[in-house]
Amino acid sequence: MATTQSKPLTNLQLELLKIFSREVSDQDLLEIRKILAKYFAQKAMDIADQVWDANKWTEEDEQRFLHEHTRTTYQPE
Repeated sequence: MATTQSKPLTNLQLELLKIFSREVSDQDLLEIRKILAKYFAQKAMDIADQVWDANKWTEEDEQRFLHEHTRTTYQPE
């Protein structure tokens, strides 16, 4: 018999469960998803900006990154 190991809920999941302990409309759910996506996207951009500043990258670096080919070539077996 397979056993499943459940992970405890994160602090964010617990807080959302408390806040949204009632039904919300599909439209509200969509808006809430957009808000959360925007929030986490902004956090990611802030971290990227910190890395950019810490490395003192310039617009020339940006252009080099855009034209760099870093993909691994396919090696058939």
